[in-house]
This record gives sequence, structure tokens and C-alpha cells, in this order.
Amino acid sequence: MKITVQDLMTTDVAAVHREASFHAVAELLMSAGVAGVPVVDDDDHVLGVVSEADLLTKAEFKQRYYGDAYRPPLRARIRHVAGVGRHEPAGETAGDLMTAPARTIAPMASIVTAARQMDRHGVKRLPVIDADGRLIGIISRHDLVKVFLRSDDDLLRQVKNAIRADALGLSVTVAEGLVTISGAFPEPSQPDTALRLAQGVDGVVAVRHSLT
Repeated sequence: MKITVQDLMTTDVAAVHREASFHAVAELLMSAGVAGVPVVDDDDHVLGVVSEADLLTKAEFKQRYYGDAYRPPLRARIRHVAGVGRHEPAGETAGDLMTAPARTIAPMASIVTAARQMDRHGVKRLPVIDADGRLIGIISRHDLVKVFLRSDDDLLRQVKNAIRADALGLSVTVAEGLVTISGAFPEPSQPDTALRLAQGVDGVVAVRHSLT
């Protein structure tokens, strides 16, 4: 059985209302020990995400209004002028400061989908929403790494089921996530199929074989 976002997500989510003050957001980030939190409305619909970077953008641009010689990096200035994905850094509430729309994911999505979305959008966490767009959890890169901590016994059972090892008389061993398969198949296409199925089991680090 494939592991889904629902299996790994954190359900006790630190989130802020869109009317939360700058100070309240900063305080929550520090107390929760996280770099970003979802921003929600009165019905817990996810509107965006506010992060340490969003708060620091405000601090960066504040300097230039006091005649400071500091100039924010070109990338930051472009984001400020273009307003890409966020409001002006002068905002005072989470709704003003957040990056929107939020990159979200459904609870039944695979962990592969979650990893690809994080990589594609350059984010470290994804709010998990139900069919109505309400916040029900959050999944982070840290959560995804947990899948590689599955026990060897658990992986052995799933790999053997996936490739029908017992029915085909194949030998399978697992040591620290590394799967070794040996045996013979009646059809030439079967070894490649077995390797793909074994590698597709969530938590498998690599597959070694001596299949014929």
C-alpha cells in the first residue's frame, strides 16, 4: 500500500488568521519553531503562507526610507516593484504580508507528488487541505524523510507482495532499506518489471539483484 500525505502530515498546525498582526506572526514563528505558517480566513480556508522571508522583506525595505545607504538585493527589489506573489512589504497583517496563493496539497496525494511540488515551487512545506479548501494539516520535507525510516521487516513484506516473490520462488532480503533480490523468471521481461515494482515501494533506498 502506498504511503500518502495523510499518513505523514502534521495535524496540529500552527496557523494565523489573515488579520493577525505582524508582531503576532513573528511571535508564532518563534514559539512554534517554524519558518512559515498558513494564513486562513474565518472558516479555515487557506489563503496563503507567511514566512520569515516575508517579514524580513519588510525590514529590508524599511531601511531605505531612513536614508540608509543599504540597497536590497536586485531580486528583492524586482519582487517589490513587480509585487509578484505578495503584497507590498509595508503591510501590517498576515493577509498583507503573505505569499499568495498558497501551494497546497490533498491528503490522499502520494508522497512523490508532495516531494515534486516542493521541488517545483521551491518550498519546504505544503498546507494540506480538504475538498473544501480548509486546512487539515501540513507536510514538510522533514516529514517526507521519515518514510526512509520504515523497518526492514515492513519493507520486506511489501516488496515480496509487490513482486509476488513467494509465488515465483524469489529470494528477497532487506538491510537498512537496501533490497536484494535473487532468483529466476520464466519470461525475459519479468526481471525488469520486478525491479521497478520493488523500487516503487515507499521507503526503499535502492534495489540490488541477481535475477535471470
